[in-house]
Amino acid sequence: MKITAQEEYGLRCLLQVAKADGSITISEICRNEGISSANVAKMMSLLRKGGFVKSNRGQVGGYELARKPSEIAIGEVLAFLGGRLFDPGFCSSHSGIEEECAHNSDCSVRSVWLRVQFAVDQALGRISVEDLLRGTEQELIRLQPSRIPSEGIANR
Repeated sequence: MKITAQEEYGLRCLLQVAKADGSITISEICRNEGISSANVAKMMSLLRKGGFVKSNRGQVGGYELARKPSEIAIGEVLAFLGGRLFDPGFCSSHSGIEEECAHNSDCSVRSVWLRVQFAVDQALGRISVEDLLRGTEQELIRLQPSRIPSEGIANR
């Protein structure tokens, strides 16, 4: 699994909005994150379409969160920005030379991807924007210690 630049930049922009006292402009996000104005504008447009931020026009214009930080799950943001790791429609799109996959009813590979997707959804669904604002990596690990292997994130 790879995190795309769009997912990374989008999440970083969203966190800048969440950190702001009031609204924040594209130029402020650019300065704080070291991301080009074009990329920030694209990310903010996507985040607005996804219902994560709202934009304000005028002298005090800029972006602010559309919901409370505790109500925005990181998994929801990443799924919107980049899609899911395994979409159930994958099998019908990649069936090989046949119209239907030869393993449609008993595919052990699909079951692996479904399990991985479920684990990713569970983990990212438990982490909110508020958690990222408050926490370090170690504090985030403590959100669900029984679900994270003993080697944790440090040994990636």
